[in-house]
Amino acid sequence: MAEKWIEFTKMHGAGNDYVYVDTIGQALEEPEKWAVKWSAAHTGIGADGLVLISKSEKADFGMRIFNADGSEAMMCGNATRCIGKYVYEAGLTQKKEITLETLSGIKELELRVEGEEVTEVTVDMGTPEVLEKELKAEAAGRNYTGTAVSMGNPHLVIFDKDVKNVDLPAVGGALETHPYFPSRTNVEVVEVIHPEKLKMRVWERGSGITQACGTGACAAMVAGVATGRTGRSVTVEMDGGELKIVWDEGSGKVRMSGDAVKVFEGRIRVS
Repeated sequence: MAEKWIEFTKMHGAGNDYVYVDTIGQALEEPEKWAVKWSAAHTGIGADGLVLISKSEKADFGMRIFNADGSEAMMCGNATRCIGKYVYEAGLTQKKEITLETLSGIKELELRVEGEEVTEVTVDMGTPEVLEKELKAEAAGRNYTGTAVSMGNPHLVIFDKDVKNVDLPAVGGALETHPYFPSRTNVEVVEVIHPEKLKMRVWERGSGITQACGTGACAAMVAGVATGRTGRSVTVEMDGGELKIVWDEGSGKVRMSGDAVKVFEGRIRVS
């Protein structure tokens, strides 16, 4: 059998890292399998998952995202920013306003370009939905009251006075399968520094602890507004960096701004 190689790019947004494969010019079969294999830190490339960039009949580009366990995710805010940087710098588009088809609908991206480099991407994350303001939950021997939020994908936001001392593997691992969420959920533990600044740690469904989560940062701010803890413009500090989140009262839409970083490019055998 002839060898087949796939070209890839490792990128991250606020430390939330994925392996990106441009499938416009090359086909990748069984992405679920490769997501598991390539995400492994010691035997693969090392990532939170795999992102496929594709053509779209509904938008400028399309995206599919697979978690480190092979399950397909609906949306990732950090990944959308990285795709904006990728397609522009790879010469696939000259637009600075791009539409991207995801399983959570079409997202609009605005690129800030300095010279030939995309230095920041702002994503229209759409209109959030507060599913349950006070959701009771138990994990790691403690009772919690969380806020369930949909950003096109599910989130459970737990506010705590000191997030660094939360046993996130125990809490996140337990709450990911809370009965309220039949398809599992992302879990954010959030500390309010002041009404315009949040500190957050995240447990992503299918991936576990990650350095950042764009939709999670949005959900944290939405939960903060819903429970009277924050205003509608917030900086969210995560292990991998910061994101700026604004919830426009007029349109009802959430906008997320942050960096996107290319780590390295390579090719890997799939035959």
